[in-house]
Amino acid sequence: MIWKRVAVCALAFFLMSSSVLFADAVSQKIKVWINGSEVSDGAYMIDGKTYVPLREIQGIVDYDNDAKTVKLTKPNVHIFLFKNDTAFGNVSKGKLKFNVFSQVDNLQTDIVAVKVAIIDPSGNQKDIQSQDITQQKDNFWFRTYDFTYDFNSAGKYTVGFYMKKSKASDYVLVSQKVITALNQ
Repeated sequence: MIWKRVAVCALAFFLMSSSVLFADAVSQKIKVWINGSEVSDGAYMIDGKTYVPLREIQGIVDYDNDAKTVKLTKPNVHIFLFKNDTAFGNVSKGKLKFNVFSQVDNLQTDIVAVKVAIIDPSGNQKDIQSQDITQQKDNFWFRTYDFTYDFNSAGKYTVGFYMKKSKASDYVLVSQKVITALNQ
C-alpha cells in the first residue's frame, strides 16, 4: 500500500516539474540594455520574440482599458547645450553657466508641460526648468534660461527632456544628452 502512495507522489512531482520546465522553455526573463542602461523591469523572450515594457523606450505611453489598446508616442527631440552662443558637449570640473535648447518635431499627442533636468554621475536629479504647454503643436522649440550648475566630479551627466501627458501624470523622459565632465 505504501508503494502506491510513493508512486502517486512521484508521478505528481514528475508532472509538476515537467510543466514548470516547459513553461520556462516557452518564456524566459532576460536582461535588456537600451543605450547603455539596463531596463529596470527586464523583458521576456517568448517563442523567439523579445517583449520589452513600453515605458522603458522613452516615450509617452497611453493605455485605453476599454479598447484594450496601448499607444506609444515618441517625438523627435534634439537637445543642444550652449555656453553663451557656443555649443558644447564636454566640460571641465567646476561651475558653468549655460542653457539648454530643445527642438521637438513629430509630437502626435497633446501634452500639458515640458521639463529639462540634469542627472549627475551619482544619479541625483536637479530640475533645470519646466513650463506648461498652453497651445498644442506638433513641433516647437524650448530654451531654458541661463543657469549655473556645479559639475563637481568627473563623469557623465545626463540632460533629459521630459513631457507630461496630463496634470495627473508624471513627467516622462523622451530624450537625453550626455555631458562629460573632465578632470582638467
